[in-house]
Amino acid sequence: MKKKVAALLITGIMAVAMTACGSSNSGTDNSGSTDGTAKTESSADTDSDWDNTRDITVVSREDGSGTRGAFVELFGIEEEVNGEKVDMTTEEANITNSTSVMMSTVAQDEYAIGYISLGSLDDSVKAVKIDGSEATAENIKNGSYKISRPFNIATKEDLSDAAQDFEDFILSTEGQKVVEDNKYIPLDDVSDYKSNGASGKVVVAGSSSVSPVMEKLKEAYQAVNSDVEVEIQTSDSTTGMQNAIDGVCDIGMASRELKDSEKEAGLTPTVIAMDGIAVVVNNDNPTDELSSDQVKSIFTGDVLTWDEALQ
Repeated sequence: MKKKVAALLITGIMAVAMTACGSSNSGTDNSGSTDGTAKTESSADTDSDWDNTRDITVVSREDGSGTRGAFVELFGIEEEVNGEKVDMTTEEANITNSTSVMMSTVAQDEYAIGYISLGSLDDSVKAVKIDGSEATAENIKNGSYKISRPFNIATKEDLSDAAQDFEDFILSTEGQKVVEDNKYIPLDDVSDYKSNGASGKVVVAGSSSVSPVMEKLKEAYQAVNSDVEVEIQTSDSTTGMQNAIDGVCDIGMASRELKDSEKEAGLTPTVIAMDGIAVVVNNDNPTDELSSDQVKSIFTGDVLTWDEALQ
């Protein structure tokens, strides 16, 4: 009988101990969660895991892009071979066909690097300093940020009255205020807009880098001359120039200087603004600055990982 009572007492004590243990860990599991679910990494934990030994994801624009043409020229990524300039961008580069796709690609890959129009820059990506200078309109004006290029429109002779009126607005005080308000560098010595009284339709085609500010110019223009309809077709600089040559559009857009062959085909370029090219990385990338030589080495494929690039 005594043995039976003792066994019952031991069993009771063990049950109480197990209950106490369970209450001290109430609502937790081995992961440390307080609600019974597995613990997940915070964004801060993820950021701290950035690994500079990982391969760089090089992101470039398509052939024909004015931004790509200006970028490879300004960073020395093109070389002269048998008297012709050859783009030496690595064949491993991911190719995007617009500014918006470039930005979203870099924003989604923490090891990516790309380049965009400065006027298109937003907080979805991070612009790095180049040779110690930040990519800003002010630094382009004072010459400390040297990665800049012109925004051109191109037209043939015998421009329609409607197209001429829109061009006059772009080059006016009012038009250049739109340029400046959208983070581009405006022209000096401009005068107030005076309409020629035109009506009709104007087709503008070309560069995806120029088209965002052209959309703003269109909006402001049609507020003062609703008799002219402006249609903007976005592609790339080379396509825009060819469309202007062929008469498919009235005004072509190019985010680069015009080629001699395009001028010889009858196009006259007009600079409407200056723009910087921002070299951009993912927001989780701790890199804040690169030299021109480092950028060149990355885009030609001479270095493959971030630690190699930053040596």
